Amino acid sequence: MVILISFLVFFTLLCIGGMLIINNSVGTSDKKIFRIGTAKKLEPFAFLMPTFILLLIMFGYPLIRTLIMAFQNYKLTQPDKIFFNRFNNFTNLFSDSDIGLIIRNSFIYVVCAVTGQFLLGMGLAFALKKPFRGRGLYQSIVFLPWAFSAFVIGLMYRWSFNGEYGVVNDLLLKIGIIPERIAWLGTPGFSLAVVTLAMIWMGVPFFAIMILAALQSIPYDIYEASYLDGCSATRRFFQIILPYIKPTIIITLLLRTIWIFNSFDMIVIITNGGPANYSQTLPSYMYTKAFAAYDFGLASALGVILMIILVIYVIFFLKATKYNTAGDF
Repeated sequence: MVILISFLVFFTLLCIGGMLIINNSVGTSDKKIFRIGTAKKLEPFAFLMPTFILLLIMFGYPLIRTLIMAFQNYKLTQPDKIFFNRFNNFTNLFSDSDIGLIIRNSFIYVVCAVTGQFLLGMGLAFALKKPFRGRGLYQSIVFLPWAFSAFVIGLMYRWSFNGEYGVVNDLLLKIGIIPERIAWLGTPGFSLAVVTLAMIWMGVPFFAIMILAALQSIPYDIYEASYLDGCSATRRFFQIILPYIKPTIIITLLLRTIWIFNSFDMIVIITNGGPANYSQTLPSYMYTKAFAAYDFGLASALGVILMIILVIYVIFFLKATKYNTAGDF
């Protein structure tokens, strides 16, 4: 915090000193004109300064502290043994016997959740685009999961897939699909599938809302021209609809991938990473190391790695999808 305050004070004094030097370098006849012009130029920065300072305090300081703790032996159980250990946190992280499993879980979780949300959300958007009786009521119902918090959804799925008294086992037993109860949250493979299913159910409305808004923005004249030209439904989708909604799809996929990759609350609530880390992902593992093992140094090192991964992903994704030219006709 001292570093951040010192930087703000230095930046403020530097601006004031620069203004005084420039002010003294001009003639007295030009000072009034200069002051008026300078005031107008600095006015936007004056309005933005409170927000800029708030962002530095709320985001800059935690980021700097994370970078520092990533290279420290920082354990709350040993407050008198905090020291710089260079790259030991990163070495300990990659030497963990479960890190390969956790990385694989993270990849499967993100890919399956984003794909499921995108496909179901797009289908829902096309279904809601056509007018029908009760569409407004139906929209409010299907968009309801997006209004729930991850904590509530996590509790719902944790109770529903409970191996002893869960409603899912009860329904499957009555239908005759399974011969006996399944410990969904305590079986490797099933536990990660339950968390992924919960994330898909939560995020489908977001894709549906965004894609539906993009579909409704397409001019109706384009559809009429395609009908008159005898354009098939498949060709209309790939040559008319998809180019129009491509910018929305790209930015929605980008945001949801980042959000899902960073999410840990659903996993912590439903399975807490179990059994034996078979439903653990990198963010939930970071949370466990920080607030269960109280090893903030190792958790910070993992946070730095996650930040680097996301930066690389954003750059590669935007270049691969050619976002700058998306929507150009």
